[in-house]
Parts: sequence; C-alpha cells; structure tokens
Amino acid sequence: MKIALFYGSTTGNTEDVAERIERTLVEDQIDLYDVAEAPLLHANDYDQIIMGIPTWDYGEVQSEWEDVWAELDSLDLSGKRIALFGLGDQVGYGDWFVDAMGLLHDRLVERGAELVGYWPVEGYEFSASKALTPDADHFVGLALDEDCQHEQTGDRVERWCEQIRGEFERG
Repeated sequence: MKIALFYGSTTGNTEDVAERIERTLVEDQIDLYDVAEAPLLHANDYDQIIMGIPTWDYGEVQSEWEDVWAELDSLDLSGKRIALFGLGDQVGYGDWFVDAMGLLHDRLVERGAELVGYWPVEGYEFSASKALTPDADHFVGLALDEDCQHEQTGDRVERWCEQIRGEFERG
C-alpha cells in the first residue's frame, strides 16, 4: 500500500511524530511530504493519505499549513481515504486542544474525502476542541500532546497505525 504523509512542523514535534508513523507503518510505502517544501497537489497521486497538523496559539492553524491552506481547494479528494493526527497542549491551551486538526478535517470533508482514524477522547483532559466528532466521544484523528503526555505518544501511535492500516485496507 502506498501512503502519502503530509505534515507541517514549527518546533519539530509534528515532524518527529510523522517520522515515527513512517517507522511504524514500515511494511507500507510511506512518502513523507513537509508542506513547507512540497505542494499539496501530490495528494492527487494517492488513494491513502495521512496529514499531521499542530494547533498553534489559541486554536490557530500552524503557519506552514496556513501558507498552503488555499491549495486544499485545488484537490479532488473524492474516493480518497485520509487519516489525521494533530498535536496540541491540553493543559496550557485546553480551550483549543487540537483545533487545527478539526479545521483541517472539515476542509477535507468539503473536498470529498473519506476520513478514517477517529480516536477516542478517553485519557485526555481538555476544556474544548473543534476536533471532536458530533457525539464528542472521539477526535477526528489521533490527538497527541507532546507537552503534557509525551510518554503516551509511542503507544498511541502504534495503536492508531494498526487501526488506520485496517481502515485503509477496507477501501
């Protein structure tokens, strides 16, 4: 299975997680794309896509993603399965935890994508998030907190990769 993984990273945390996902999905072919260097149009060449986005400040889209946000409108994502992961700080920014992932999710759904990889909210402590499913039982992708729950990242990535591999294969 060939999978594209797009990410934007200011501090390096999202890049580190993207590389961890690449290592975890080693039996699949992963093509890593930093959105600061590669156009999102590469997404048109894949049926399975992973996108990673950190939330910046008070629920804002990270700057590299902000720079390519308009490119999302040029993508035909019909029939493509996309899994998201987002980074945030649930303690320092608990009112906006992984909001950028929710904003990206909504934009991709508008473009016709089928989103997979929803992740349970159990084990997190935050006040609000735009990245919740309507029932508020799941995030719209894997939520990670490298500031307050770094020790849980490895296990969460492992379990999520197993989950999305199955969801991609059912396509």
